[in-house]
Amino acid sequence: MPYSRSLLGCLADFARTRPESTALVLGDVRVSYADLAAMTMSAYEGLSALQLPAEARVAVHAAKTPRTVALIVACLLARRPFMLPSTELGATALEELLEKADCTDVLTAEPGAGVGGRRIHKIDTTAVAPDGDLAGLDGITGPDVSPDATSFIFTTSGSTGLPKVVPLSFQAVERFTEWAVTKFRLRPGTVVLNYAPFNFDLCLLDIRATFKAGGTTVLVEPDKATNGKHLAEVIRTEGVEVVQSVPMLYRLLADVPGVQPFESVKHVIVTGDKMPAKLLPELPRLFPNARFHNIYGATETNDSFIHEITGFAGEGPLPIGRPLPGVDALVLDAAGEVVDGPATGELLVSTPFQTAGYAVGGGADKFVEREGGRVYFRSGDLVARDADGVFTLVGRTDSQVKVRGVRVNLEEIEQVLLGHERIAGAAVVVVPDDVAGLVIHAVVRRDTTEPLGVLALRQFCRERLARAALPTTIRVVDDPLPTTSTGKTDRKAVIRDLLNGS
Repeated sequence: MPYSRSLLGCLADFARTRPESTALVLGDVRVSYADLAAMTMSAYEGLSALQLPAEARVAVHAAKTPRTVALIVACLLARRPFMLPSTELGATALEELLEKADCTDVLTAEPGAGVGGRRIHKIDTTAVAPDGDLAGLDGITGPDVSPDATSFIFTTSGSTGLPKVVPLSFQAVERFTEWAVTKFRLRPGTVVLNYAPFNFDLCLLDIRATFKAGGTTVLVEPDKATNGKHLAEVIRTEGVEVVQSVPMLYRLLADVPGVQPFESVKHVIVTGDKMPAKLLPELPRLFPNARFHNIYGATETNDSFIHEITGFAGEGPLPIGRPLPGVDALVLDAAGEVVDGPATGELLVSTPFQTAGYAVGGGADKFVEREGGRVYFRSGDLVARDADGVFTLVGRTDSQVKVRGVRVNLEEIEQVLLGHERIAGAAVVVVPDDVAGLVIHAVVRRDTTEPLGVLALRQFCRERLARAALPTTIRVVDDPLPTTSTGKTDRKAVIRDLLNGS
């Protein structure tokens, strides 16, 4: 996959040739390409005035606003490597992450943003005259920067501890955005919904690929992200054509009373989590004119697999499909050997979009160089590959635990519970026990107000699970299960609630 033209070059062109075209929408705020270019130049001037050392790495406070977008583009323009930490990190965890990533300073486009104990700089993005000199936006691959140099830094979700620091090169980002523009036929004026937070890798498609094509990104306000009625109104009012999200968004839309189909949507992308079988049949009803895609990837590799969804019966797990162009995938058996043909095992993947490795601290065993020098990422995901070369996600290697000496898979237990007609959500976790070492607990959300008995659920599980996999306790709740900022079930919060007796 060739290294293509830069995002900044595209932005400069659109600011000149389509200055009044809308680049960003947030609520009632609309930002044109000319405005975005002017805001970027203002932020660039403010960043340059700081006179930071050439090697200094910074963090950008990822508040979801057009001003933050302009600041991010200004960092790209300045060739300044920057990290986008989650805005939901606690103060201690954030400070540890900034220390780990060696971020000397924090930049923010928003007033009053408190970000760790580092030097914090408020960068002014007030738009200067839009007919000013935009030459600084042209190109990013000049002689002073290598395509392999770090463009910016994502962090992993931190589900297993402090988030890992994942640098991406200019080349990796440009390759990915070029694929996304082509695959989803992004064009000038294409309207794309951005549901994910800025620190999430989905923004590479939602924002960067959209800008590269001259489209419009509609930002979902974080405080309204769980309001299904609001989300429906935004999609309909703005004429959104591409929707990419974790399944939670589609559940919120399906639950809106009397919701009408979204005729404008042409592409629906499911990613980041497994699509519940019960939700799948709702998609063609909600989006009658769309094509449907299930996409799989990791922060370290970006998108790796794609599957076009054509059946909506919800029978069995949804495949992740086949590798994207330029992606190579291997399956390792229990002995760590590569197996061909139909097989189940751990997925190793190598993509044109991946990081060269974690910036700091450990993780060397996650990146494996094989014959020919190609580097693969050990995903920790268990996959099944069929005779046609189609992959299906089975679970996680780290979701396998030993209970009373027997290995069980927590995700398999969740899938069994989700097969119950009255269950809308399920989280299965293990917690320490003085006698057994570890015990299994399940929390399920019923989808009706009618009683759902625990004894009946136990019998349901006994008929479908091995004895070692039976939950010790099952709690039935009516409220939605806690989720992370990216819409996945927050199992850490579930465990905390269990341990705290709430």
